[in-house]
Amino acid sequence: MTAPRSALSHVPSPDTRRLTPTSAELKFFYGPMDCGKSTLALQINHNFSRQGRHGLLLTQQDRSGSGVITSRVGLSDDAVEVDPSRDLQRLISDRWRAGEPVDYIIVDEAQFLSTAQVDQLAELVDAADIDVYAFGLATDFRSQMFPGAKRLFELADAVTPMQVEILCWCGRSGRYNGRVLDGTLVKEGSQVMVADTVSATARSVRYQVLCRRHWRDGNLGADPHTQAVLPLT
Repeated sequence: MTAPRSALSHVPSPDTRRLTPTSAELKFFYGPMDCGKSTLALQINHNFSRQGRHGLLLTQQDRSGSGVITSRVGLSDDAVEVDPSRDLQRLISDRWRAGEPVDYIIVDEAQFLSTAQVDQLAELVDAADIDVYAFGLATDFRSQMFPGAKRLFELADAVTPMQVEILCWCGRSGRYNGRVLDGTLVKEGSQVMVADTVSATARSVRYQVLCRRHWRDGNLGADPHTQAVLPLT
């Protein structure tokens, strides 16, 4: 549930924080696995921090564990791990009260946000003039939208597909995050399941990016070297 506006009482007026009269925005960058979402998130944070802006990095279920954003090219930075029940407005207000200003927020794995948390981020943009940059998947292994991603599509000021093209094993554009259970593509089950693990029933789980044709057919390709083991991030 969205916190009352009093929860933002410790956030200073935007007029006292911005050097230019521009308004904050909520931006959502989306794409399949391995398209560079985390890399771009960390690059934006690096660029902004060099300009003296104060950012807060948030994540859920990062590939390497809690409390960090990592990219496959080797970049990483500390982040606050948030579960779907965390009140993000209160989190920001508490930071300001503790003397830790927040000018912008970067959210990795934004597909795991609850719809209420996306609403909270939108209000932080509108009421506190804090920029929000969210990065995540749009759809799950069933090709259905994550609730957090769906709400970001509905509310974001800008929705941008990632420009790094990911290919299916066949060479076509890969847009589908297929879940592979014991070597077979599955389309039923819990929306969130940790990858690169062995489940309680000793069944291996991994994810593979596929084109629509081969996602529909369940064709993972004949060459095992094309079947890279990737976590769902």
